[in-house]
Amino acid sequence: MAEQIIPRWVKDIKRFINIKSQFILSGNIRDIYPFYNQEKVVPLQLKFYMMESLQTEGFRYFISYDPIDGFSLAQNVTPESEKEVAGFFYDNFGITFKDGYFACSIVKAFDYIKKMVEFKDSFIAVFVEFASRITISSSSLSVEEKDFFSSFLKLSYTAFPHISEKDRSPKFNPIFWICDKENDFPSWFYVNNPRIRQVNISRPDFMMRKPFITIVSKAIKGFNECDPGLKRELVNIFSEATEGMYNSDIMAITQLARREGLEFDKVAEAVRRYKIGVAEDPWARLDKQKIKNARAHIENRIKGQPQAITKALDVIKRSVTGLSGAAHSKNSGKPRGVLFLAGPTGTGKTELAKAVTELIFGDERAYIRFDMSEFAAEHSDQRLLGAPPGYVGYDAGGELTNAIREKPFSVVLFDEIEKAHSKILDKFLQILEDGRLTDGSGNTVYFSESIIIFTSNLGIYNQNGSGNKTLNVDPQMPFGEVEAKVREQIDKYFKLNLGRPEILNRIGDNIIVFDFIREKVASEIFDKIIDNILARLLDHNGIKLVLPQQIRSEICRVCVSDLTNGGRGIGNRIETVFLNPLSRALFDMLIDRGDEDGSITELSVRSFSEDNGVYSIEI
Repeated sequence: MAEQIIPRWVKDIKRFINIKSQFILSGNIRDIYPFYNQEKVVPLQLKFYMMESLQTEGFRYFISYDPIDGFSLAQNVTPESEKEVAGFFYDNFGITFKDGYFACSIVKAFDYIKKMVEFKDSFIAVFVEFASRITISSSSLSVEEKDFFSSFLKLSYTAFPHISEKDRSPKFNPIFWICDKENDFPSWFYVNNPRIRQVNISRPDFMMRKPFITIVSKAIKGFNECDPGLKRELVNIFSEATEGMYNSDIMAITQLARREGLEFDKVAEAVRRYKIGVAEDPWARLDKQKIKNARAHIENRIKGQPQAITKALDVIKRSVTGLSGAAHSKNSGKPRGVLFLAGPTGTGKTELAKAVTELIFGDERAYIRFDMSEFAAEHSDQRLLGAPPGYVGYDAGGELTNAIREKPFSVVLFDEIEKAHSKILDKFLQILEDGRLTDGSGNTVYFSESIIIFTSNLGIYNQNGSGNKTLNVDPQMPFGEVEAKVREQIDKYFKLNLGRPEILNRIGDNIIVFDFIREKVASEIFDKIIDNILARLLDHNGIKLVLPQQIRSEICRVCVSDLTNGGRGIGNRIETVFLNPLSRALFDMLIDRGDEDGSITELSVRSFSEDNGVYSIEI
């Protein structure tokens, strides 16, 4: 016989049933609630689950009211007992059920409910469903709404517990208000009211999910044939993987597993499909040989950052093998990978994010990017997650949650994370720890198939009390010192400035510090950009441009003389010093493409000069 598992909130109600005359039930009110009967589990709606629970306390009659249909019987009855129960409410309160309902306005309903609360011969429980819909706004009540709640406020004080012939333990005939959230009611109705108990119905925790899963999993193929040890392990996997979900989600997962022919040893895959909504796993189809040989390709794109590339590839390989988060939980729902890229500007942080995206998805533009400087305002988190119901933009949803719902297999880049409001940083705790976020509509999106990349310039400057900045690191320092100083400032920022050490803990050892662009590396970056320009000129314009080494070296000297802005600064200087004068010279020569027959026009740079900051090239 299955043991009856009693949720904490039910125990709370039973404890106060002889002290409180009314209860406000909010939170997880639309779920199903497992009632264990023999070796079976019966999933029940809230009011029916409450009925089964209260019967053990001596309650015999149950009735429900909602603003749409009026009164209805709130109990599972046989045709024989239905006649007796309906007769009870007719004989004592004049309620006549037609097709199971008795239509009644909310004003008139109070008179009936008051009589039930004051009835002394039997214990009756009254459920008021969809109570959040009784008022348009709890802060701006109509006269009728105010009178309605005032009447029930008075009733909460005038009601008294009583005994019955069969039960000599005094109890109230309680009213259970079932609402979305308690502040859907006027605060003066329940705040500091000793007769009203507020009860939050939480989502099922691990200890509540596990026995439910143990029973409902019998419907999944292969459950009964499992070795007992493996069965216990798989039940634990199922229970851990459904953290934060509802009982109704668990039922849906078992149905999905049956429909798609997944056996019980594949239950983790059933949970994944339910969360993400797709059967295919792109991570399983990745070309592992391509990732194994990716270092040379990435080093060609990002110069002078061997340590950063090594650490980034380690995270990617861990993501592909599915071991992300395995150190914390065998069935972690954490993101596939997390990278926190720090260091001076123009050193390749964003370029590495693009390279990772291209490596995984074949297109460097496939990542989802958020410029966090746009989220500096306190309430800008609503742009990411969506506005709450009733606020402007609610229907549009959140930019981040919408993007992940559409593309769960993604690289998500949060650029310059330190510029975001600290309130937004709190949201990353849930992403990094649980791999999920709930939007303003109450829908949950999952990041378990995503790679999260943060970029930051933290640690490059120190800021004094007056707001003045001084360099914390400079190019004259060896990389080891740069890395240590940047890490120290990042640590200080999260622990002392923000007071959020837990965010740093979630990022873990995935902080990757980029080095300054050194002189030798600067020349490599220059050569790479120049070669790209010459190759593009040949491919798109049919022009083979010869750049003599002496002139090339002179242009390089000018372009790498100031490395303050890193590789991006070199690119900007090349545009000014070489690309603009080259375009001007070609335009003046009226050269567009090679001959129409596909032949190549070969040209040579004859000289390079500068006059008052204006650079010129002679061809």
